[in-house]
Amino acid sequence: VLRDDFRQPPGDVVVAAGEPAVLECVPPRGHPEPSVSWKKNGVRVSDKDERLTIRGGKLMVASTQKSDAGVYVCVATNVVGERNSEPAELVVF
Repeated sequence: VLRDDFRQPPGDVVVAAGEPAVLECVPPRGHPEPSVSWKKNGVRVSDKDERLTIRGGKLMVASTQKSDAGVYVCVATNVVGERNSEPAELVVF
């Protein structure tokens, strides 16, 4: 089972370059419990970048750069399929 509605979709975030940014996401209820990943501008975000941490649905950017700006989507996945949240914009100024 994977419900359609995100319990908390990400919201737009505006930060100054060099500041940390957090995009929050609480995935829909599902069985098994869905895992959360993120896409930026349609491309899956890799946590190989040491500035990025994905933990419990949150995407944390330690020190934002201009290149981090973009449109982010929270993706909930389990065996049934995947659901994309509404997009949220990260603005870095």
